[in-house]
Amino acid sequence: MNPFECPDFLPADLRLSLGGATRLHTICEGSRTVWHAWGLPSQPAVVLLHGGSGSWTHWVRNIAPLQAAGWRVLVPDLPGFGDSDLPPGCTDVDAMPAHLHAGLQQLQARGECGVQVRVVGFSFGGMAGALWLAAHPQDAEQLVLVGAPGMGLATSQRVPLKGWRHLPTPEAQNQVHRHNLMALMLESPTALDDLALSLHAANVQRDRMPRRRLSSTDIVARALPQLLVPVSAIFGEHDALYRERLSELQEAMPHMAQSWGQWHTVAGAGHWVQYEAATAFDAAMLACLRADLT
Repeated sequence: MNPFECPDFLPADLRLSLGGATRLHTICEGSRTVWHAWGLPSQPAVVLLHGGSGSWTHWVRNIAPLQAAGWRVLVPDLPGFGDSDLPPGCTDVDAMPAHLHAGLQQLQARGECGVQVRVVGFSFGGMAGALWLAAHPQDAEQLVLVGAPGMGLATSQRVPLKGWRHLPTPEAQNQVHRHNLMALMLESPTALDDLALSLHAANVQRDRMPRRRLSSTDIVARALPQLLVPVSAIFGEHDALYRERLSELQEAMPHMAQSWGQWHTVAGAGHWVQYEAATAFDAAMLACLRADLT
């Protein structure tokens, strides 16, 4: 267990609300996964899985409300992202389940997490969560998918992302980061504030898994029928991954899961819905987590 340090670019209110966390380390196949933990180990736990090219900071606006609602909040940097190691041969989301399963077992064995666990996965993290619980159904009691790809229903309009690593200055790179955030992650220009830019710029610098391809397949759609836990979903109204197809996804998902929970569309928000519309998202997430499980 190690002390936790907030990134310097977080504003004072977030630094205060996120203070008191701890860093936890787990090992799988010789590679370290870094977890960030809030709340008491005796509380029921919710594991938040971040998106691709991200880290735990994808959830900076959602952790404190979960903790205030009585949850033990565990947020790993997924292998290959943030502070976690890139395991040898780890090239896409299908490598995540082994590390998440081993990590959770180690946390529980050390008394750092109880047996009541629910998983909320954003984008790439939603894919990881679905594959994890399909392979290890005993690990959690519920899955909430947030903006998850891998449903075989991608929009016909290609998201126009631009490269930035070749650019010589931070200013030039930030111009591309702003473009990419508006193309994929956010809907309203007002949501692209200094914090969003700083989080994104810091996260993409530490992405060591750049050639992921499984998000464009139906890998999650194929995993959902295997899940024994209730599945819910939260999507931004204007999610760039499902432009003009979100209603189709809403209709299809309840028929894919053995046990369906809730669907929430967050009005006015894009793909990074938990950042852009944090208050509405948090209400939807807590409604899913509080729901009676069957």
